[in-house]
This record gives sequence, structure tokens and C-alpha cells, in this order.
Amino acid sequence: MSTADTPPAAAVRKRADVHRNEQKLLAAAAAVFVRMGVHAPVREIAAESGLGMGTIYRHFPTRADLVVAVFRHQVDALAAAAHPAQTADAPYEVLRQWVHRFADFLVTKHGLAEALHSDQAGFETLHNEFVERLLPVLDQLLKASASAGYTRADVRAYDFMLAIGNLCIGIETFPDYQARHMIDLMLAGLTQPAPAPTDNEVSNSAVNDRAC
Repeated sequence: MSTADTPPAAAVRKRADVHRNEQKLLAAAAAVFVRMGVHAPVREIAAESGLGMGTIYRHFPTRADLVVAVFRHQVDALAAAAHPAQTADAPYEVLRQWVHRFADFLVTKHGLAEALHSDQAGFETLHNEFVERLLPVLDQLLKASASAGYTRADVRAYDFMLAIGNLCIGIETFPDYQARHMIDLMLAGLTQPAPAPTDNEVSNSAVNDRAC
């Protein structure tokens, strides 16, 4: 590549700064949406991100632009959060944390249809996109937890995803509704009981107790 084809370092830095600001905005907007819903004032997002309101409007001129961008940002984060290396040591806890993050994401997803107004085709496209990307991730997490003996192996990822969605509906209706607590109760219902000790294990335990 010739020198003429190489972008100036200043231009590269500017693009990197723009990308960082956009990611900071999306993370801040996602956090504010969880607390206040997708109709939260832009000034709250500006305060959360530490960036000016003008910067937000330059990146996302309309509320729909912002909600869709946050939606995709959260899907990307959820899709990347289940790397095999992360699930090796504590698969049940990784599953639990992922499900909580998924519940936070559903706040944005539930507000998506209203933000897009009459764009039903656009909403359905985004809905299908998140299901196609995240269903295999949840399936992987459930299987990792089941293989390690923490949870039941007969839980379908699609059924579980629907159950999480149904538990999160109450967030919009009851101000004091504790979705994460309800989700933890559901997860507790999936856990496997500790296996009963074998006769040999009981005998060895008794021998060890006498030796002490």
C-alpha cells in the first residue's frame, strides 16, 4: 500500500475516539434503560456516560436509533459472554450471571416495538436476530452446567429463554417486582441434588472419624 493510501494517524485516532465514545454511550444507555426504561431522559444517559447531550444526538439522532443500537450492543455482549474458557471452572455461576444480564437486556427488547412505532418488519427482524444469536449461547451454558452436574440435563434452551422472558414481564407492571430474585428461584429449581454417598464412602468416612 502506498503512503497516499495510508490514512493519517490523526484520522485513525479520531475514528478510534469516535468508536470509544459510541461504546461508552451504549453501555451507559443500557444501564439507564435497566433503571428507568427506554424512555429515560437523554440527560440521564449523558450523566451516566460523562459525555454531552450533543454527542449523543450526533451518534443517535432519534430515540429509535438509540434503542436499536443499545439492543444490538447488548446482543453482542451476551453473545461474547459465554466463551468456553469462562465456563470451564464455574459453569453454574456463569450461567446465572448470563441469565441476569439477559434479563437486563429484555428491558431494552420490551421497549423496542414502541420505539420502532409501526415498523413491524424491522422489529421482527431484530427479534429473530437476537433469538438466532443467543439461543445457541444459552444452550451451550445449560449443557456446560448440566455436564458438570450442577443442573438438570433435560432443560431446553428455548423453553428456558421463554421462562426468563415471562418472569421479566412483571418489571413493567409492578415497581417493586424483583425479577432477579425470581430468576434465581427458577435457577435453584434446575439444580441437581447432591448425590447420596455410596456404602464405601460411608464406611471410609466412619473409619476417618475414628482415626481422628
